[in-house]
Amino acid sequence: MSALFDNTPSRKDTHSFKWQKYKGKDIIPAWVADTEFSCAQPILDAISAQVAHGNMGYMLPAQHTSAINAVIRWLKEKHDWHIEPEWLVWTPGVVPAFNTACKAYCNAGDKVLIQTPNYPPLLAAPKLNGLERVDIGTVIDSTSDGDNPRHTLDFDALEREAADPKCTLFILCNPMNPVGTVLTQAEIDRIADICSKNNVKLCSDEIHCDLILEEGRKHIPAGREASLADNSVTLMAASKTFNIAGLGTSFAIIPSRALRQSFTNAAAGIVPWVNVMGLAATEAAFTQCDDWHEQELDYLRGNRDRVFEAINNIDGLSMLKADATFLAWVDASGLGVDNVQTWAEQKGVGPSPGIDFHKADHFRINFGCSRAMLEDILARLGA
Repeated sequence: MSALFDNTPSRKDTHSFKWQKYKGKDIIPAWVADTEFSCAQPILDAISAQVAHGNMGYMLPAQHTSAINAVIRWLKEKHDWHIEPEWLVWTPGVVPAFNTACKAYCNAGDKVLIQTPNYPPLLAAPKLNGLERVDIGTVIDSTSDGDNPRHTLDFDALEREAADPKCTLFILCNPMNPVGTVLTQAEIDRIADICSKNNVKLCSDEIHCDLILEEGRKHIPAGREASLADNSVTLMAASKTFNIAGLGTSFAIIPSRALRQSFTNAAAGIVPWVNVMGLAATEAAFTQCDDWHEQELDYLRGNRDRVFEAINNIDGLSMLKADATFLAWVDASGLGVDNVQTWAEQKGVGPSPGIDFHKADHFRINFGCSRAMLEDILARLGA
């Protein structure tokens, strides 16, 4: 089993965004949220078959019934969510999608609630669309499971800020990136109540929803909840789970006809169709790769546990165990250095800078890699 993930292809000299940053330097890239794993063979076969056909002409995603049926099947089997085909809106990534949501559901000068810390493109979205960002921080919850404290939303802040009539949209990341929390039913219910009470629409970025690592945790899709179905846009993709982010294919699920029409109107003429290869890859991922997916989760669970153990044994570093994702959010405030990113890079490791997530004394480590690469990262940090 582990051979699938131990034997990762080299990405040096492949124009990889992740690896280009430190090209020519003895620094292991552990930043951008894609994995080092080779795609599952059915995905590679599906792409090869598309190439072998030889024609790369226009293909309207809304007419790609086999890809649509694959999404329907996956959501039913994995998330107990029965969606209608017309709810599905294909997008070339969740970043264009939540920017489209800003255009669709906000007017100039409106405020957008953003959970923080969060990944840079999401933090940037309000300003890009002429809107004001209002940060909703995270707090550490030790009450639900005293042995495993976890990050969660500052619900008091959310309640307070959502009451401002200028706040019209809340962009949520669930599972949270970078902290890795999977929101509980009670937390989703409270979000739904706050949004409903204050006429705030919810855009839920759930791109990591198929990477739940903690036993007993269960992802709750926003649009599946009756209390949110008519007031939410749920963003998902096969990209993070199956390492096909470079194919630019994701989807929004919007049960409300009115919200769906506003979304498609906002995207018209700006957001391009998803590409042929991405549709083929998504179809294969969601129909032929269940076993590969389970093996990946087992491997990532082992990586997560190893990171948790090692980081908490390095003086000046600490972290909470993430429920999900292949990302570790590391508190480096105990180092007592001026720049924690420089400290890591001088050790030979290139994490995502915490300052980009608006938390300068932290950094994010991507552990979606071979165990050997991970041990090298941890050994360098601990040296």
